[in-house]
Amino acid sequence: MWEMHDHVLVTEDTALGRSIAATERVHFVPHFAVGQARLGAPVKMLRTAMASALRSLAIVRQERPDLIITTGAGSQVFILLWGRLWGARIILIDSFARFRRPSLFARLAGPLAHVRIAQSAESAARWKGARVFDPFRLLEVPRPAKEPLLFATVGATLPFDRLITTVANAKQAGLVPERVIAQRGVGGVAPAGIETVEELPFDEVTQLLDRADIVVCHGGTGSLITALRASCRVVALPRRFSRGEHYDDHQAEIVEAFAERGLIDWADTEADFAAALARARARTPRAATTDPSALLAFLAEYAAQLQRR
Repeated sequence: MWEMHDHVLVTEDTALGRSIAATERVHFVPHFAVGQARLGAPVKMLRTAMASALRSLAIVRQERPDLIITTGAGSQVFILLWGRLWGARIILIDSFARFRRPSLFARLAGPLAHVRIAQSAESAARWKGARVFDPFRLLEVPRPAKEPLLFATVGATLPFDRLITTVANAKQAGLVPERVIAQRGVGGVAPAGIETVEELPFDEVTQLLDRADIVVCHGGTGSLITALRASCRVVALPRRFSRGEHYDDHQAEIVEAFAERGLIDWADTEADFAAALARARARTPRAATTDPSALLAFLAEYAAQLQRR
């Protein structure tokens, strides 16, 4: 949709962000979130928020946007604020991760948006004035040939040592005869007995998913959907706020919703993981994806109308 217009992307400096920057014009802003204070780091949150505010102001002054389309995250709140003050139109698309209620970002930044879009009807019902575009689709496709490979990934943002340690212990206990490759995050643990790497470009992740029979991942929708799109057997370990692994417990909500659809198995403990792994091996893998075509058509028409003014 954006290729039809002069555009620039704003994101965080992660492996995924750098992959995008290889082909697109990109600005990076510092990562910050209200959840940092909830996890006991209010000073860090305030420091990164100030840095993000100043960097975002510089970006808006340089780019002078007419339209801002965002999928949220705390790092983008100042882009929306300065953009709104600049006179830009703002479309806020709440995260696909929010099945049952709008995110904190959506609730806080919603008043800045001219258009609010939820990706589930249940979430839209709790977010006043939101339009609904649900992209979730099951796929009826032949499963590609797979290798005896288990790929573990913690996602692009934060390490998740509990997941990596759980996989390594299962490998040591003989529960995982497959080769194991684990993307552990910057600074994450690197146990003996499995192959680990801190970061991977997104194209390398997709290549591994095409080959892997089993994927063990956190409860992020990006990791889940890309694994399901590749017809992998998926076992998820949601990050938990009580363990200091994330800013809230939305990942548990995500994996429960996917499990209810019969698409994945999930676990919280090493004992749970052994059982979930057994269930995943016995399950006939199902494929799923997100189809944003209706949303893309809406965004394209909105941008075209704005351009005609």
